[in-house]
Amino acid sequence: MSNSRNFVDKRNKTIISVVLLAWGLVTVLPFLWMFLSSFKTNAEISQMTQSFFPKRWTFKNYENLFISGNFGVYLKNTLIITASSFFGLMLNAIAGYGFAKFNFFGKRILFFAVMATMMIPGQVTMIPVYLILNQIKLTNTLLGILLPGLVGAFSIFLFRQFMSNIPNSVIESARIEGAGEWYIFWHLVVPMSRPVIAVQGILTFIGGWNSFLWPLIIANNQKYYTLSVGLQLLQGQHTSDYGIQMAGSSFMVIPIIIIFLIFQKYILQGFSVQSEK
Repeated sequence: MSNSRNFVDKRNKTIISVVLLAWGLVTVLPFLWMFLSSFKTNAEISQMTQSFFPKRWTFKNYENLFISGNFGVYLKNTLIITASSFFGLMLNAIAGYGFAKFNFFGKRILFFAVMATMMIPGQVTMIPVYLILNQIKLTNTLLGILLPGLVGAFSIFLFRQFMSNIPNSVIESARIEGAGEWYIFWHLVVPMSRPVIAVQGILTFIGGWNSFLWPLIIANNQKYYTLSVGLQLLQGQHTSDYGIQMAGSSFMVIPIIIIFLIFQKYILQGFSVQSEK
């Protein structure tokens, strides 16, 4: 009886593994074809009979991407926005720690107010935010692109939920030993919150790297455009040049895939948080 059950379990696991492997290959195949096509000539991509691997490898598409496509400027702006987003990540962590471990007047009402902003679509607040930035002369500037995205309710909520599980005894012991609040946060709370910081770091990187709609709205000068906006502009300017389009798309997607593969083990750890009763 046990042998037949073990056989059934192994068979089910094998079937599931084969199905998942096939589904994974189907999912990865378009990205792999896009990446390999970025090393093909435009004439080869335009042929009716396609080969999966390039017949003649070329880096000309990537050279044109940075020379005629102006992707060097877009890359610089995207890196600045992404780096600034990590500064905002720390602000969210500080806010989450405050909601989790400090008692102050109006704490519950303020937290509910922060959570209420999650119910409002970002598209609704774009016009008011744009008008405010326009009044203070921050439209068509990198600072105007950066400021609205520094803090977010979801990130504060996630930090608050995770940090609520940190034992109060650890923090109280540090206070008794004479440690200041900033020392406790940076040397105790932050190291203990590495899983949630890692998953938020991944989401922050993806959000900054893929920033498209807000930079497109706030900036009317190409020197402030991001990679996503530049890619859309590239598709309009080089409609029939498929090689440079594949290179631009690969340049956008590959870094995100690499970051995700490196830090994917932290995703479930970061989201597996429970509120302290």
